[in-house]
Amino acid sequence: MRKKLAIIGGTGLTELEGLTIKETKDVSTPYGSPSSPLIVGELNGQEVIFLTRHGNPHRIAPHDVNYAANIYALKQEGVTAIIGVNAVGGIDAVMGPAHVVVPDQIIDYTHGRKNTFFEGEMDSVTHIDFSYPYTENLRQQLISAANQSDIAFSDFGVYGCTQGPRLETAAEIVRLERDGCDIVGMTGMPEAALACEQQMDYACLALVVNWGAGKTENIITMEEIEQSIESGMGYVKQILRDLIKPNFH
Repeated sequence: MRKKLAIIGGTGLTELEGLTIKETKDVSTPYGSPSSPLIVGELNGQEVIFLTRHGNPHRIAPHDVNYAANIYALKQEGVTAIIGVNAVGGIDAVMGPAHVVVPDQIIDYTHGRKNTFFEGEMDSVTHIDFSYPYTENLRQQLISAANQSDIAFSDFGVYGCTQGPRLETAAEIVRLERDGCDIVGMTGMPEAALACEQQMDYACLALVVNWGAGKTENIITMEEIEQSIESGMGYVKQILRDLIKPNFH
C-alpha cells in the first residue's frame, strides 16, 4: 500500500524546492492549531504534505511547539508516514557541523510537554511499544536515498532530546555522552512518540549545526549555527528529493 508522506521541517527547512503546491490548508484539531498551515503538494510524482514545526516565520520555541496538534492534523489528512527534519548538536566525534544523521534511537530528557494522546477518561490504559522509536523500513529508505546522494552521513545515532530553549552546559553534554547520546536536539520528542501512538511510520533526518557545548574551546554562536544550516541543509533537501520518488512506498 502506498504511503501518504508528510515532512515536518525544522530549523532551516521552511520550504522544499521542487514541491508543486496544490493547496494550503488551515486546519484545527481537538488539541489546538498546528504550528503552520499544511502545504499540500507534489514532488517527483508523489503527494507530500509539508508542515513547519516552528512556524513560518520561525517563531515557536521547541518547548512551545504543539506537537500533539501537528501530529493529529497530519493524521486527519490521512498521512501514514512522517519524516521529521531536525537541527541538532554533535556529540560523537564524527558527527560535526553539516554532517547528516539518520538516528536509530532516542533518549528523552524533556519535561512538561504534552507527550501522549492516551490520557483522561479511557476504556483502558494504553502503552505503546517504543523499543525502537523510528520505523526501520522508513529509516532504511532514508539511508538508501542518502547513499544515492553520495553525501557523508551516519546511518545510526542516539538522539538526546533536551528541553531547551537554552543550549546545554558542557557538563550536560558530558552526561549525555556518558548516557550514550551521539547527537542532541530539542524537538525529537514527543513528536516521535505521538506519531507512534497514532500508528504512523516515523523517521528522523537530522542535520548537525554545531558541536555540543565543551566539544570545542569556542562558545556556540547563532552565526555558527546559521552557517552550518546554510552549508548542510542542501544535503537534507537532496536526500528528501532522492527519497520522494513515484515508487516511494
